[in-house]
Amino acid sequence: MTTGTGTGTGTNQTTGGEADPGTSAGTTPLSRSTNFNRLWLGEGVSVLGNATTSILIPLVAVLELDASAFAVGLLTAAAWLPWLVVGLPAGAWVDRLPARAVMIVADLVAAVAIASVPVAAALDVLTLPHLVGVALVAGATTVFFRTAYVVFLPQVVPAAQLEGANARLMGTESAMQVAGPGVGGVMAQAIGAAGGLVLDAASFLVSALCLWRIRPEQGAERPRRTTSPLRVQIREGVTFVASDRYLRWFVVVGGISNFGLTGYGALVVVFLVRDVGLSPSALGAVAMIGSCGGLLGATVAVRLGRRLGSARATVVLMVAGGPPALLVGLGSAGPGVAWTVAGQFLVGLAVVAGNVLRAAWKQRYVPQPLMGRVTTTGQFVNFGAMPLAGLVAGVLGGNLGVRETVLIMAAVHCVACLSVLRSPLRGLRDLPGPRAA
Repeated sequence: MTTGTGTGTGTNQTTGGEADPGTSAGTTPLSRSTNFNRLWLGEGVSVLGNATTSILIPLVAVLELDASAFAVGLLTAAAWLPWLVVGLPAGAWVDRLPARAVMIVADLVAAVAIASVPVAAALDVLTLPHLVGVALVAGATTVFFRTAYVVFLPQVVPAAQLEGANARLMGTESAMQVAGPGVGGVMAQAIGAAGGLVLDAASFLVSALCLWRIRPEQGAERPRRTTSPLRVQIREGVTFVASDRYLRWFVVVGGISNFGLTGYGALVVVFLVRDVGLSPSALGAVAMIGSCGGLLGATVAVRLGRRLGSARATVVLMVAGGPPALLVGLGSAGPGVAWTVAGQFLVGLAVVAGNVLRAAWKQRYVPQPLMGRVTTTGQFVNFGAMPLAGLVAGVLGGNLGVRETVLIMAAVHCVACLSVLRSPLRGLRDLPGPRAA
């Protein structure tokens, strides 16, 4: 799980009792929007494939290549390294190009990269460097897809419906993360971990097809024309974030939190297989149950933001989502694995609920011409911390022990979350409305 760059829903949110968060006066309900439903379907299928991959790639390394804890950490580092290499330029490029086209190309490239793993395994030529290379390519496509996605969603969904749209998309993501690990574990048991990656490759093709069939309003996809050099555009995004007390704080804390989350997440498969002694199918079941927290978080996010206010809800979620991470490293064989499940469940609930609120607030708060660059500026720090976390976790896991490393990294996330008590959010009910460019 990741925390993102901003948080909260903003002050101009939809209000009113039991109203459907996906509707507002004068707008078409999300359930009747063909464009949104195609985006929703494509994302749901793609996330299901990604959720299986989160289990299958480490299992390929551990079971088929007998990889060490350091090697598994290296795989995690490779997946997130592209945020450091192409993260900032990607934001400027996405602000210049049609967002939907960027997402389609990213899907197609990712499909080819993931499909190469089962092909190499069938030919008996699969190696750890191959897996690392696939992780790098898939990570690079994620940089462009995620950046373009933030720009594209407001072109499909009216501003008043962004909370509802983000809640549905992230709720579906959480639901697929519930099913995905279980599916991945069963597939690994039945046909091998490498063979199971066929599902993920196919999911990217489905996502690309759904995006291709979306028809935004005429002119909505027209890229912004500019003669400014790339370095000037990048500097504009960095300056905008650095000068904003809310974005600046969220970026720093998000980077620290993601370092901890990624650190223990990189080793959780090794921990559950080697320390706790779970089989691949049992591992999938544990991950599936733990992921239910994210599904619940997406369900309650909009109501929590309305009831408490976007800033207060953010404070509550961060305080509630920090300490439970420590439970993940307390798991043991038999009933003791319940500690890990409980930790994953509670952290997932808080993080996903916060992500729903963050996404809607940022999509309104940041001026549209700067959206891509502001997004990648924050993600450069937030996601850029992840390859370092993977490497550090791998080194610590090999020297201190896997369980000890999981607990250390969970403590880092916990401290980052509790720092919200001394943040710019203190005393606020809602985060501010749209900011001028």
